[in-house]
Amino acid sequence: MTCDMAKLTPKQQAFVKEYLIDLNATQAAIRAGYSKKTAEATGSRLLRNVKVQTAIQKALGEREARTEVTADMVLKQWAKIAFADIKDVVTWEHEDVMIKRDKKTGEPVMENLLTIDLKPSDEVDGTILSEVSETIMKDGRKVTVKMNDRMRALEMLGRHLGMFNDKMNLEADMSININVKGSKDEH
Repeated sequence: MTCDMAKLTPKQQAFVKEYLIDLNATQAAIRAGYSKKTAEATGSRLLRNVKVQTAIQKALGEREARTEVTADMVLKQWAKIAFADIKDVVTWEHEDVMIKRDKKTGEPVMENLLTIDLKPSDEVDGTILSEVSETIMKDGRKVTVKMNDRMRALEMLGRHLGMFNDKMNLEADMSININVKGSKDEH
């Protein structure tokens, strides 16, 4: 990591390295050796420090080049998961099927069956799935298809877009005027 780190104090250097782990300024400050009590404020302050921010941006760029994973790639994958449709993976249809004939009338006894089929694997984007499994049982088989967590992907996209405000802003004017009878200012 050659990213202007020499211009930083040892603790700031540690913060930059720790911040790259999970991009959590509070936790990075704690892991870098700053006080746990003031870690949130310290992390926020460090992120506003021009030298620290420059080092972080350079390190992120170096990591992106090294891993060949870009923020755009991550966003595109979140979007694929967030907007995936189960119909991209399975098909289903209801069908009336004769299961037997009524013994007295000879009329067919119908049952509405639901048929669910997996699409062929070459038609399915496997990156939107977390599980596909089959269990063979004595009375048939059970197929399980689980999609990746859509709500989590939507949440992550929303956070990236700044759609949520997780911090409360509590401001109040707490000035109080007190007039004391008999004071020198009262004439």
